Amino acid sequence: MQDNVQAAEKAPILIVDDDDMLRSTLVKAFSRRGHDVEQAASVDSALEICDRFRPQWVLVDLRMPGHLGTELIKVLKERYDDALRIVVLTGYGSIATAIQAMRLGAHNYLTKPTDVDSILKSFSDQEEEVSVSGVAPLSLSDVEWEHIQKVLRDCDGNISHAAKQLGIHRRSLQRKLNRSNSDVENLWNEDEA
Repeated sequence: MQDNVQAAEKAPILIVDDDDMLRSTLVKAFSRRGHDVEQAASVDSALEICDRFRPQWVLVDLRMPGHLGTELIKVLKERYDDALRIVVLTGYGSIATAIQAMRLGAHNYLTKPTDVDSILKSFSDQEEEVSVSGVAPLSLSDVEWEHIQKVLRDCDGNISHAAKQLGIHRRSLQRKLNRSNSDVENLWNEDEA
């Protein structure tokens, strides 16, 4: 058991996050702890790196430009063996996204901010159960957004069918989606400023 823990302590890690500062900070912190670390700012670059690097652990942000972190989890679990540990680290934590990530094969789910020791512990075999830590209660608008996203996923992205399932007019659903998407874009633009 001790050898297994020591081997895990040196596991190669891939960090996938579009936040350059956070990513570089995590790379330095994991490198100081003896890990071989690679980094990617997008799902596409993460997949390219995985083909040559073969990490044992992957730390994934949920919301990135282009593709979502959940898409990366799904592809990694399909392409590579089950020994690959994936931990989601997100600033937009919710119960619905935690459940979705876990169903796709994530080992753990953490919300930002967190520390490196908590991240390392979340990869560990020593945990009895997969956990969802730091998930804040949702506001009413967040609950509505999560429900709309679930129904849209269940309807394979078909807005007309989703609107019918939700019992609202298609245009009302489109307005809600456009308003929420512009809110997310504004948050990203504020982060860049």
